[in-house]
Amino acid sequence: MIVQGRDHNPPHFHVKGPDINALVGIDPVVILRGRLPSDLWAEVQAWAIAHGAALVAAWNTLNPQIPTA
Repeated sequence: MIVQGRDHNPPHFHVKGPDINALVGIDPVVILRGRLPSDLWAEVQAWAIAHGAALVAAWNTLNPQIPTA
């Protein structure tokens, strides 16, 4: 999972891998673009919820012009 700098709203992270390229919202944790297999989505969703504070902090550090709420 990747949070990038100089990105766009809404706050999100990228999930990339072989044949996978999806954007997942930070709050709420939803698939914004792309697709994930259901078993991977369950894992990503659980990880994002468990690491929500770190995702928000990373987003706000890398994208200070568009902070999360």
